[in-house]
Amino acid sequence: MTLREVKEILNAEIFVGHDQLDKEVKTAFGADLMSDVLAFAKTGSILLTGLTNSQIVRTSNILDIAAIIIVRGKLPLPETVKLAEELKIPIMATKYILFEAVGRLYKKGIVGCVEKVDGKSDFSQNHTL
Repeated sequence: MTLREVKEILNAEIFVGHDQLDKEVKTAFGADLMSDVLAFAKTGSILLTGLTNSQIVRTSNILDIAAIIIVRGKLPLPETVKLAEELKIPIMATKYILFEAVGRLYKKGIVGCVEKVDGKSDFSQNHTL
């Protein structure tokens, strides 16, 4: 799927990356914790998040994320747009909530970076999953 198709599926507004809409994507990861993104997202994925600060661009740059989609009707901060332009990382925004945006992409063939986490977390050691 191309970023152009992602834009249409999510009725998204493009802030950075009009020239990159033909970029192909196959996977996505949704999170507001950038530490989770660093731990589980894959290179070339779409990042869906409710965050709007420049940290989303810095994290995406480290992982070579294909595009950032900001959810819940939020808009990127001006400094976020500026950094994304410098690093050539597309940013879009959609009014859909994270759950709905991810579901719409999944329905059209985008899969997650990971299906489930292997190993034990601190939570699972004290609770039954």
